[in-house]
Amino acid sequence: MTKVAEQFGVSGSYMARVCAILNVPRPERGYWAKLAVGKAPPAEPLPEARPGDQLYWSKEGELRPPLKPRPLPQRRSEAHVRIPRTRIHGLVRGAREHFENSRPVDDGAYLKPYKKLLLDITTSKACLDKALDFTNDLFNAFESVGHRVVIAPPDESLRRANIDEREVRTSSRNSYYHSGPWSPYRPTVVYVGSVAIGLAIIEMSEEVLLRYVRGQYIREADYIPPRPARHYADHTWTTTRELPSGRLRLVAYSPYHRVNWSTDWQETKKTSLRSSVRSIVKSVEDAAIDLVAKLEEADRKAEIARQEWLAAEEKRRREEDRRRVEQSIQDSREHLAQVIQQWSNVMNIERFLVGVEQRAAELPEAERAAVRERLTLAREFLGTQDPLDYLVSWKTPSERYQPLYAESKADLRIVAGGEPKKE
Repeated sequence: MTKVAEQFGVSGSYMARVCAILNVPRPERGYWAKLAVGKAPPAEPLPEARPGDQLYWSKEGELRPPLKPRPLPQRRSEAHVRIPRTRIHGLVRGAREHFENSRPVDDGAYLKPYKKLLLDITTSKACLDKALDFTNDLFNAFESVGHRVVIAPPDESLRRANIDEREVRTSSRNSYYHSGPWSPYRPTVVYVGSVAIGLAIIEMSEEVLLRYVRGQYIREADYIPPRPARHYADHTWTTTRELPSGRLRLVAYSPYHRVNWSTDWQETKKTSLRSSVRSIVKSVEDAAIDLVAKLEEADRKAEIARQEWLAAEEKRRREEDRRRVEQSIQDSREHLAQVIQQWSNVMNIERFLVGVEQRAAELPEAERAAVRERLTLAREFLGTQDPLDYLVSWKTPSERYQPLYAESKADLRIVAGGEPKKE
């Protein structure tokens, strides 16, 4: 474990956690000592991957796993669905404690647990037991016919749908509404075959008339007016807000970014969702079969769009390559003209200095020495006068930019050879 961990730049304990996440068997403590004396147990084989298992890992989280094939899920008979009431599903076990460990909320409001990697339930404290019981029945029913329910693995990039908790869904919300209820870090999904279906259980909200009394809102039905008294004014007012209703809604949806699909089942004051679990399982199975076709069509369109994007990017790169070649040619021509002009300017100054030198020859020795000293300094400032040095300082088009494509390289060769450029 230590040697393998070194290859990834992590510690041995970190590598052990990665193996646990990926469900990779590893030797127990003391294995290598037992192996040295021939008493080690046989190596445990790598188990078959199940739907929902994380299969890929990278230290920086940048590894993109390949697309998995999606065989058509098998239809199952409703009679096969069983609901073992005594079995506690792994996602439900211990969930109550996390939901009750919530951020501070008003009485009757939705719980906001601190833990974010949690099954997808949105509920108030009063409805928590009911929501967990229904969730346990639903998850057990799915798994009784071979459909695994898990929190979505991180390497599949499944997303949670936008869930509307209102019992009566309208296009606008009241002005007091600022943000939605708690939502988990990753969606809860059921795998029907290899197809994931998102599941969200939410306690619906209903519009309730509230009265503001002495610094807090109470339900209008709970308000008791004060007894009439002389010079007494009851300074209260009413407003409406959406509060948890105690009735549940199950939302099944596509967790794939390319396909938008959802359906839901919800309770009424007379009917419970627990009585509909078997029919829900069958409906989700049927939806998964239809979702395969939608995903294949979405993948086909996405591949077409990807190819079009790649073609557009290739065209853009070629155009940019040609533009940079043309720019390098133009810049090189301008630079050559500047180099020639600089050399011409230097030669003009040199002719001036030669004239000064000839005139200084007629001066007395003392004055001639002072002028020659000035001439020497001036030539040092002027620098080289060799035209070869100026030509070497000129940058050719290929020195300015190396083309990426053959046609752009041909343009440079044509320019270098002096041939007319063909459009």
